[in-house]
Parts: sequence; structure tokens; C-alpha cells
Amino acid sequence: MASLSVGEPQEMEVDRRCESEESGDDETRRKSINGDADPNQPTSASKEESPVDMDTITLDPEEEDVDLVHCRIGKIEGLEVLQKAKTLSLRQNLIKKIENLESLCSLRELDLYDNQIRKLENLQNLTELEQLDVSFNILRKVEGLEQMTRMKKLFLLHNKISSIANLEDLTGLEMLELGSNRIRVIENLDSLTSLQSLFLGTNKITKLQNLDALHNLSVLSIQSNRITKIEGLQNLVNLRELYLSHNGIEVIEGLENNKKLTTLDIAANRVKKIENISHLTELQEFWMNDNQIDNWSDLDELKNAKTLETVYLERNPLQKDPQYRRKIMLALPSVRQIDATFIRF
Repeated sequence: MASLSVGEPQEMEVDRRCESEESGDDETRRKSINGDADPNQPTSASKEESPVDMDTITLDPEEEDVDLVHCRIGKIEGLEVLQKAKTLSLRQNLIKKIENLESLCSLRELDLYDNQIRKLENLQNLTELEQLDVSFNILRKVEGLEQMTRMKKLFLLHNKISSIANLEDLTGLEMLELGSNRIRVIENLDSLTSLQSLFLGTNKITKLQNLDALHNLSVLSIQSNRITKIEGLQNLVNLRELYLSHNGIEVIEGLENNKKLTTLDIAANRVKKIENISHLTELQEFWMNDNQIDNWSDLDELKNAKTLETVYLERNPLQKDPQYRRKIMLALPSVRQIDATFIRF
């Protein structure tokens, strides 16, 4: 139900993974990635719009995929006829409360993205639900999900959530999106041993911690926080993508056990030297733009990555060298893209 969209390959977006790519429409995601969207305001459903009466909307009792996007719905009601519905999209409406969904026991996916919802409630009957998107609302806490034991994907992007809590029953959860909230501490994730992707970008987190139980985690995004040290990742042996851009990191370290990494993003930090990554032989993408790298010999750390295809080094002192691109090509012959530009042969 939530569509996957990847940006143009030559477009430079440092924060392209601060959010998961499955929550939200393309335009809203682009705006929030670039910092244009106000997380406290509905993005598409204007507050000045008048809600419509649900009686004016025709519902098909035989429909399994119900799409009620941007219909100016103010209250969830009259959906009892949708007994066969497996997916229900109510994104970009004027809904203030989750209610009157008790009879839709067959629902697998529920999309409430971009409304005016203040509380997670009245979901206890939806025990078959596998995906829930309540991004771009006004939630202050995670709650009311105790019966969602089949949940695989949970999107809570752009709310006002201050802590990670009340997720211990979601033991089958594979993706958790909590980006653009007010979270300060990574905590209460020990029971989520099935988690494969965790998105915590644009919060107020100061330390990488309490991740030891997440043995199956393959994607970790914690961009635009207040991290100053790479640590606490030693148990994440299956990690493939790590996004740490826009923090306060000064030293590349703590990645000794993360040998399966294919993408490493440390852009826009305070790193002066590329080091301690020669063992990352599976790297395909390395993002180190907007740092303080000034020594060409640092690229030797990447020579063991024989499948390295993309390197971002722009806006480092190295870029001032007139032979900038040529030297990268000579040092790393497998690379096919330097910064936002593909190499032409």
C-alpha cells in the first residue's frame, strides 16, 4: 500500500535514508528529506478544508483494497460494509481519532498517514494487521498496540513521540520507522529480535546504545541526531546499511564486527581521516562528503572493497585538487559513480 520510490540516481541527497522509503507519497517524502516540511502541520489536508459526510462516499463491499485518499474525511464511520477489505488507505484526510474499525477484522494494512490523529487507540480488534502507517500526525506516545502481534511494519514518522515504548509484544516486527520525532534515547527494543530495518533519523539521540538484541538488523538509519561516537554496534553482525550522516562524529571506529556492510554513510560529520574500515570488503557505497578529509592516502582503506561502486567525497579539502576525479578513479578502479556524477568510459 505504501509505495516504494527511489530518487533520481544523479540527484545529490545526503539525507536520502533518514526516512524509510515506504512511508508517504513521493512529494511529501522529498520535502521532508530536504527539510521543507513542517512536522507539526498536515502536509496535504489543509486545516481550512471542511470534512465531508461519509454518506457521500460510495463503498464497494466486495473490494479488498480500499483507497480513500484525500477525500476530506473528518470521521471514520460507516466502513462496516468493508468486510472483505485487506488494505484500507485513509491517508491525507482530516481524521482526528481512530475509531469504528472494530468490524474490519480481515485488515492486513491500515494507512492513516497525514491526518490529525493525537492517539493510537481502538485497534485491539485488528489482530491480523501486518502494516500500520500513522506518520505525519500528532502522536505523543506509542501505545495501544498490544494485540498487534502479527505486525511486520510500523511507520510513525513525523509525530511528537518522545520515547520508544510499549513495543514489547510486537515480536514479529521487521521494520520500525520513528524518524522525525523527539526521541532522546534508544531503548526498549530487546524483544524485537525479528527487526530488520530501524529508522531513527532526525531525533535528539546522543548515543548509540541498547541495540545488542537486534541480531537480524540489516538497515540502521540514525541521521541528523547528536551522535558523537560510533559504538554499540558489535552485535549487529548482519548489518548491511548504516546511515550516520549529519551528526558530530570525529572518528571512524567501532565497526569491527560489521563485516557485511554494503553501504556506509558518514557524510556531514567532523571526520578528518578515513580509517578502520579496510575489513569492510563488501562495501558498495561510501558516503564521506562534507567532512575534513585532506590526505589521498586515506583511500587505501577502501582498496579491499572490490565491488565498491559509489563514493561521495565532495566538499572535503581533497576536492580542491585539480585532479580530484582522476585520482579517485586511479585509487579505486571499481568505482562507477563519484559524488553525483557517473563515470563515463
